[in-house]
Amino acid sequence: MKERIVNYLAYIDDILEKDSDTTDYDKLIREHLVQIGFFMHERLIHLIVTVLFAIGTFMTVFAYIFSENIGLLALAFLLIILLIPYIGHYYRLENGVQKMYKQYDVMVNRKRDT
Repeated sequence: MKERIVNYLAYIDDILEKDSDTTDYDKLIREHLVQIGFFMHERLIHLIVTVLFAIGTFMTVFAYIFSENIGLLALAFLLIILLIPYIGHYYRLENGVQKMYKQYDVMVNRKRDT
């Protein structure tokens, strides 16, 4: 997913940089809104998964504190190891979608100016 969003953002940036008179902004805006929808859906799913992993991690840590079962500490450690990439991935998705919103605004402004 990281590669897809990076490639798509670069593709749109390239189109916006060229700012050709032949650019069909209506078509580009429609395509961009579809892509925003896809990435927003992905972002929502990863937010839910990340929050559930975080809750599970905290519950495991608290359970370890009260029971002092070393197995729970090992589980908490594994959950933290999984949580870090989930947070990183969600961060990339969030920033990517925010950049897509800015690209959309540029497209709408250029369409309005033509």
